Amino acid sequence: CCWGALSSPEARVDAVFAALADPTRRHLVETLAAHPGTSATALASDLPISRQAVSKHLQQLGRAGLVSSRRSGREAHYELDPRPLADAAAWIATVGGEWDRRLGGLQRLLER
Repeated sequence: CCWGALSSPEARVDAVFAALADPTRRHLVETLAAHPGTSATALASDLPISRQAVSKHLQQLGRAGLVSSRRSGREAHYELDPRPLADAAAWIATVGGEWDRRLGGLQRLLER
């Protein structure tokens, strides 16, 4: 859906972090990772919120490119797309590497 349409790598990473900021959406990501092809009805049965609320959360995850859906009769089944997660993980690794370099430099200064 929208993930590839986001204007830049930074915008895609921002969308992932915004989507994952909510604990319900993180739960949905975890559930879809373990059970691909789950319907919104089945996802809602696991949560204290309505199917409509789950659908809104799935839309937000879809805008971030984390979830896609396919219709089967009257029901949509949802799949996790890990590519945006890989982009966010790469960003975290880059920032973490920079901190490691800075802390290493600080440690060398302190050891002198």
